[in-house]
Amino acid sequence: MTVSMPVDAEQAWKDLQRIRVPQERVYDEFERSASGGRGMTYGLAALMWVFLAGVGMDLPPWGVGLFVAAYVGLLTVLIVVRSRRSRMQLHHTRCPGRMWASFGAVAVLVGGTIVLADHLTEPLEPIYAGLIQATAAVAVYLLSLGPANRWAADSVRSGSEPAADEEAGR
Repeated sequence: MTVSMPVDAEQAWKDLQRIRVPQERVYDEFERSASGGRGMTYGLAALMWVFLAGVGMDLPPWGVGLFVAAYVGLLTVLIVVRSRRSRMQLHHTRCPGRMWASFGAVAVLVGGTIVLADHLTEPLEPIYAGLIQATAAVAVYLLSLGPANRWAADSVRSGSEPAADEEAGR
């Protein structure tokens, strides 16, 4: 003997949305925290541009060392300040390999742009060559960072769907 109860499709849909919306908000917050926000992105881009333009000015070795130390120090301060303000803390297993792959891919793209721009701007004066290298590298960084972050965050969003499908199948 089976007992069938009428199911209100509209109420079932509302219940499903009430469950899914907080989950989607978590994924949206993950995407925002992965990107660091516009301030962090543009801050890192500006810092990178100043560093690359400064290193391209044909400084003496001690000047390059001082410049690198200042860059690493400012970069560390930016990262520490941003990580302390982060509203979302994820368990380390929730950070997929795609995140590291996207970080590596952007690093390779920016590094390749620097090397290519250095090769193409050799005949120019060091100041102009440094400005061109810095601008090209930061442009590649800004253009590739958004798609890389979306691709990395998408793996977290889609990674939870099979578990939800298994729950629905029961």
